[in-house]
Amino acid sequence: MENTREVQLQVKSIDWTLVHDSLHQKGYASVSGFLSTTECEEFVQLYQETDGYRKTVVMERYRFGLGEYKYFDYPLPEKIQMLRASLYPYLVPVANLWMKALKIDKTFPATHQELLEQCKEKGQLKPTPLILKYGKGGFNTLHQDLYGDVYFPIQALFVLSNPKVDFHGGEFVMTQQTPRAQSKAIVLKPKQGDLLFFTTNFRPIKGQKGYYRVNMRHGVSEVTHGNRYALGIIFHDATS
Repeated sequence: MENTREVQLQVKSIDWTLVHDSLHQKGYASVSGFLSTTECEEFVQLYQETDGYRKTVVMERYRFGLGEYKYFDYPLPEKIQMLRASLYPYLVPVANLWMKALKIDKTFPATHQELLEQCKEKGQLKPTPLILKYGKGGFNTLHQDLYGDVYFPIQALFVLSNPKVDFHGGEFVMTQQTPRAQSKAIVLKPKQGDLLFFTTNFRPIKGQKGYYRVNMRHGVSEVTHGNRYALGIIFHDATS
């Protein structure tokens, strides 16, 4: 993935019909082996650098969990910029169908640059792609990545470490809160290089009287051994 064309071709090669169907049915979808082992290692190495980041968050200080993550600054690294811009258009049809199903007066633009322009109008100027690191005992509490008035309802995650080799535990966890019902827990175990799409905060489910909204949160279970790294791509920008 050394240039824009290669990234675009790799993104295009995803079976988007399967991704769309899974997002509609479950609120998440996975693509196996999207990144090579070498690419994963390059991103992990990037985390060790001090330049190129706008903010480092130590989770326990804010009761977010136990671990650390770093937000990239603009200009983003080329690979991350290209992934963010190339993945977005394929997710827009799903996002707009969700808005229509839930009768929300919102239509997302066709290009990522147009979404960023909407963010700027609301004072959301800070980039949100990030790399997360969890050591032994690390975890991430259930949350939603909204950051402001403008937010895209789907985001992406790349697992950079090898489960059962680099770390144990650290499953990706989601909860689905259906109105007037108990929460449903979803536990996923993506492998190194896997790409995971999931809903940022809610999705529609079809009921007897039409579609209704279910809220969803995501987090990471406790890492029991080793270090777990992941790259998160959130498509909207933040106010801070």
